[in-house]
Amino acid sequence: MTDDAPRAEGAPSPAHRAISFDRRPLLVFWETTKACPLACRHCRADAQLVGGPDELTTAEGLALIDDLATLGSPRPILVLTGGDCLMRADLVELARHAHEAHLPVAVAPSVSPRLTGSTLVALREVGVKSASLSLDGAGPASHDTLRGIGGHFEATLEAIDRLVAHGFSTQVNTTVMPSNLEELADVAATVAEHGVDVWEVFFLITTGRGSAIASTTPRENEDVCRFLVDASRYGVTVRTVEAPFFRRVALEGAGEGGPLYRRLSARLAERLGPPRATPRAPSAATRDGKGIVFVGANGDVYPSGFLPLALGNVRETRLSEIYQRHPLLRSIRAAEFSGPCGRCVHANLCGGSRSRAFATYGDPLASDPGCLLVAEPLAAPGARVSPARLAVR
Repeated sequence: MTDDAPRAEGAPSPAHRAISFDRRPLLVFWETTKACPLACRHCRADAQLVGGPDELTTAEGLALIDDLATLGSPRPILVLTGGDCLMRADLVELARHAHEAHLPVAVAPSVSPRLTGSTLVALREVGVKSASLSLDGAGPASHDTLRGIGGHFEATLEAIDRLVAHGFSTQVNTTVMPSNLEELADVAATVAEHGVDVWEVFFLITTGRGSAIASTTPRENEDVCRFLVDASRYGVTVRTVEAPFFRRVALEGAGEGGPLYRRLSARLAERLGPPRATPRAPSAATRDGKGIVFVGANGDVYPSGFLPLALGNVRETRLSEIYQRHPLLRSIRAAEFSGPCGRCVHANLCGGSRSRAFATYGDPLASDPGCLLVAEPLAAPGARVSPARLAVR
């Protein structure tokens, strides 16, 4: 669901950069089930129509929640995801227990017939305040093709309005792929027009079904990040997943940008007019394994849902212990990276996508090939050279 906590300003403050995530994560994603009625082409989870027999039971889920509650304040945010979390018959019970344990809890359901008004009322009654849905195109041609169901685009817009009407802090998730790059400005405008609070933009990792889809290039990533800073000036908080270099782009401020950036920003201004607020971009220096941890449906623990490297299982070892003590997570939090990511002045603030490094090189501590500073450490002749570029030569 998220890569960061929201903040009203674009540039990270020293206080936010100094936050330590060694003892407790900011976000815990629990894949409550792999069951889902959709068959999305980019699905990380390889979701299926029914859940597996090895999924955590209700009792095991309650024990996981109790363990997280022992971490004290500020308690991690528990995100109940899937598959489709609404396929869990005990979802409301789990959410109630988390709320009673003083854990902030959010849900990330699929848009399906299960997403009814009565279900939303039940979730609100047990303390769920945040919910997220996915919108991966500006119209049916792109979104429905990706989701594999006709009419899903309009159903998603209706579901977004339903979440807003029921008082949820509403987040829309969009995955960036070559096929929808040119639609991002229209997606951003749609998000703003529907009163969404947070737009979370996922940069595709080639894992799960997404392995069959090409990734965007480092230059495209840079242009998209510059555009996202602009998009955050229209009253919507913008965050990223698997693109921690977005923080570096927000910190560096205005730049010339490339053709893709100029097209997207021009289209956004055409749809929404000139920017009307200060940027609402992220600041907390999280990344896979640092402030973020993922629990699979069977209890396996991963640095994130996009990094398929199991670190242990909550049936055998408490999640809090795995998070605090696992050597890989300790190395990730210490920014012990090889190559340009390890030399970059933004190693703590950003640190690159550990999932993309693993997907590309089989090494979660390698440099992130999706970052322009890794792919092109020196700017073109005559262009402005940032300190970060000089540091990663």
